[in-house]
Amino acid sequence: MEFAVAPTEAAALEELTLTVGGHRHSALAAGPESGELVLLLHGWPEFADAWTEQLHALGEAGYRALAVDQRGYARGARPAGVEHYGIEHLVGDALAFADSQGADRFHLVARDWGGMVAWVLATARPDRLRSLTVLSTPHPSALQRAAATDDGQFHDLGYIRFFRRGVGKAEKFLLRDEAAQLRAVYNRRIPAEIVERTVERLSEPGALTATLNWYRGATNDAFDVPAGRITVPTLYLWGSEDPYLGQSAAELTVHHIDADYRFQIVEGASQWMAMEAPDEVIALLLDHLRRH
Repeated sequence: MEFAVAPTEAAALEELTLTVGGHRHSALAAGPESGELVLLLHGWPEFADAWTEQLHALGEAGYRALAVDQRGYARGARPAGVEHYGIEHLVGDALAFADSQGADRFHLVARDWGGMVAWVLATARPDRLRSLTVLSTPHPSALQRAAATDDGQFHDLGYIRFFRRGVGKAEKFLLRDEAAQLRAVYNRRIPAEIVERTVERLSEPGALTATLNWYRGATNDAFDVPAGRITVPTLYLWGSEDPYLGQSAAELTVHHIDADYRFQIVEGASQWMAMEAPDEVIALLLDHLRRH
């Protein structure tokens, strides 16, 4: 395992390449190498640069902040076959990212699918974490319960079932008409230049399939993932306008935490809250990290 640093301008984010298990992951970093590591895991469909505002703020606060283009997203980490996207591989990658920075323990911050990885990692390896922060994604067991008892939540997860079953069909649907449906996912809530940059990267041959393989290889239609009791200090942020993950699942998450826990609703924000409401997210995050 190794990493190389590309030279960047002063005050710019560092551009890294992390070599993990034969895969090469592009990444962004900020802050002193001596600082406590904060590892940030993005969701679908986005890349490490979704955390740009948080990276800058964390670095300025003295943390070593690292956001990685994960498996399927980085050009050098797109193995073929859904078997390479099992949750155990995704969790193993996250731990290897921390290892690449020499961090025995670290703070974990994650969103969407990154959040699913985070809940599983926190269950399996609480000894590695100083704290956990999850945006949008409820605890998987809370989501399962909500989907089983709330018809609205079950319906809102229909896109997951489509992604899982529509191999090839889902890709064509999202990319047709100059990726109109893929652009629609962002619901005009984040800057157009970020959307265009992300769509361009996901339009590369094989890229979209690789990212959708998280849905096909890491879970099933019932969204089973091996997440259990959480025993590390946890901050969970949920946007009041999240169109896919409802308030019932968010509120049920508390029942799976056996540690210091804060649940905060970010009013007026959706699942893109890191970019929609960066100042509020950063303030909550920094307070959580300083306390743990």
